[in-house]
Amino acid sequence: QVTCVEVVEAYVERIKEVNPLINAVVKDRFEEALQEARQVDTLLSESPGDDYLEEKFPLLGVPITVKEAFSLHGMPNTSGLVSRRNVVATSDATVVSRLKQAGAIPLGVTNCSELCMWYESSNRVYGRTNNPYDLQRIVGGSSGGEGGVLAAACSIIGVGSDIGGSIRMPAFFNGVFGHKPTTGVVPNDGQFPNARGVRSSYLCTGPMCRYAEDLEPVLRVMAGPGVNKLKLNEKVSLEKIKFHCMDHDGGSVFVSPVDKEILQAQKKVVEHLEDELGVQVQRVAIHKMKYSFQIWSAMMSSTDSNGQEAQLFTDLLGDHGKPVWPLWELMKWLVGMSSHTLPAIALGLTEKLMKLNPGANAKLVSMGRSLQEEMEALLGPDGVLLYPSHPTVAPRHHSPICMPFNFAYTAIFNVLGLPVTQCPLGLSSEGLPLGIQLVAASYNDHLTLAVARYLEKAFGGWVVPGKV
Repeated sequence: QVTCVEVVEAYVERIKEVNPLINAVVKDRFEEALQEARQVDTLLSESPGDDYLEEKFPLLGVPITVKEAFSLHGMPNTSGLVSRRNVVATSDATVVSRLKQAGAIPLGVTNCSELCMWYESSNRVYGRTNNPYDLQRIVGGSSGGEGGVLAAACSIIGVGSDIGGSIRMPAFFNGVFGHKPTTGVVPNDGQFPNARGVRSSYLCTGPMCRYAEDLEPVLRVMAGPGVNKLKLNEKVSLEKIKFHCMDHDGGSVFVSPVDKEILQAQKKVVEHLEDELGVQVQRVAIHKMKYSFQIWSAMMSSTDSNGQEAQLFTDLLGDHGKPVWPLWELMKWLVGMSSHTLPAIALGLTEKLMKLNPGANAKLVSMGRSLQEEMEALLGPDGVLLYPSHPTVAPRHHSPICMPFNFAYTAIFNVLGLPVTQCPLGLSSEGLPLGIQLVAASYNDHLTLAVARYLEKAFGGWVVPGKV
């Protein structure tokens, strides 16, 4: 009913309208996007038939945005690092290339945290991104620009990556859907920083979308030939899923208690599933989840099967520039002279501490492996776990520095390698998004995606910001 040019123009206008407030799109390619939209309209007018086009270009003419950490030809690729300010991508990351080949039209790249290792998207290259539901709140990180741009209706599909919750936290804080696939299916090539050593089995690239039904077709394109591992063609009978529910991590000293409204939203989901589907949601208490942060940290800094050590964050900070000394950077930061953010400096400092107690680390890695076995056994071929996305709704700017480990609620599933779909559940009394994580055993992504589609219908999914 509308031309591709009209669609792209509408999104371009929307970005121009709201981006001055939220600062999510850090570099646009509007002219190129409109040119590509014209080509799509020409193709449609000359096409032999819709079926042929649908098969060849499943995302034909769909406007998308891409996290700036991914290479998108002609766009900056700094990951918020000042020393990379002049780096421009000369090629496309694998997933970006696949989306473009499927017909998608990138509108631009979006903000992330410095080196993608913090859950507030703010850096010294592009500044800070604000939450569309409340500009005084964070969008999360590191795919925070994507969360904000989708929530503000400036894009339909986002490309995100996740090593500690970087897709799911922004999706939660901004009331949209995000999917962290089973590890090792969607390629991570073409992003900076990319994971090396053991971390390459924790980093996941995945889709972020306003609507649950869009996650699966985008995931199919992103996964390419690897998609067959994910059973996306299997029909899911929701009544046959074994649902499990856990309200909190068991009371870790490192993280905040879970907000009452988040717990209430989860309770409503449980009641709805039991009343409408006639299933029995099993309450579980998995003791090791209490040590989520410690397990994630230890596994992130462990060696891989070849004995290769994980790349030091401090080394990444020195990319395209001189070596960085975190203590010296802290001194400079205190007098406003550092080109790095405080969270990045703090991470550089704590990284050294992790190496001081190898015995304790080895114990935690072993605990992580045993937790993985426990989870796989609990969930099996037909199980889904309901688990909070974060202890609080979107925090105010800067406040994550006071509770730096709250991301443990998402991070634990990276080191366990499990697929997780982040699903919005309406707004809190303050008008901020609520939500839940849906977790399944490895390669059972089809289960969490099916439950997300069901909960979207039941709870309304994405809510327009500013709509009372």
